[in-house]
Amino acid sequence: MILTNPQKSTLKGLAQRLDASLKLGKQGLSEPFLRSVNEALEQDELVKVRFECFKDQKKSLMPEMAERTKSLLVMRVGHVAVLFRRNPDPARQKIAL
Repeated sequence: MILTNPQKSTLKGLAQRLDASLKLGKQGLSEPFLRSVNEALEQDELVKVRFECFKDQKKSLMPEMAERTKSLLVMRVGHVAVLFRRNPDPARQKIAL
């Protein structure tokens, strides 16, 4: 899925009101962490992840996290990444784009 600029703007606006629901810690992009990112994306579609560790590597880890979770990196600000993945079931989609 490719987002248009208006869609990205909408998602960025929604993300501003979100708290970081997940925190990347010492274990990095481990399978349990990626599983929790996937679960959060399935439930909410839009997820904020804060980098508590690996702050020096965040520029490479953020796109890798998006790729491994099959989501889109909407934005990154400081130590925070915002990921989006549309729920394939139209009845469970929470964000109208």
